[in-house]
Amino acid sequence: MSEQVPVLRIGQVLLVSIQTDLDDHAVMQLQDDLAAAVVDSGAHGVVIDITAVEIVDSFVGRMLSTIASISRLLDAQTVVVGMRPAVAITLVELGLSLGGVRTALTLDKGLRMLEQAHAAAMGGTRSAFPDASGDEGVGPDAAAGL
Repeated sequence: MSEQVPVLRIGQVLLVSIQTDLDDHAVMQLQDDLAAAVVDSGAHGVVIDITAVEIVDSFVGRMLSTIASISRLLDAQTVVVGMRPAVAITLVELGLSLGGVRTALTLDKGLRMLEQAHAAAMGGTRSAFPDASGDEGVGPDAAAGL
């Protein structure tokens, strides 16, 4: 029996932290759960953290690409973060370049990437991440009075 992967919300971004290697059923369940969460939350971004993933096969690689495509069709950008060198090498050896899937080395960089993309799409600098008061924050340009 496979575990369900939790989908957490941080501001207008959904975070999926994969803590174990996933079997095919768990990946399919994640695809369904994440698509529903994007629609239900109205999130504009999805971060898939694969820092703990040590092994990928062609199915999991294709599903990462598929999840990103589904999210994009639902108006949310996806960034895969924390890819280990061995995972990157395996994906390339399998012929899976994950075209169209944005990647970042760390969660922090991935969140910033989504925030910048959203700000550019909105034509402003408002942050996707609420500050401690629960109000939406402002990007660095707005905070600097630019």
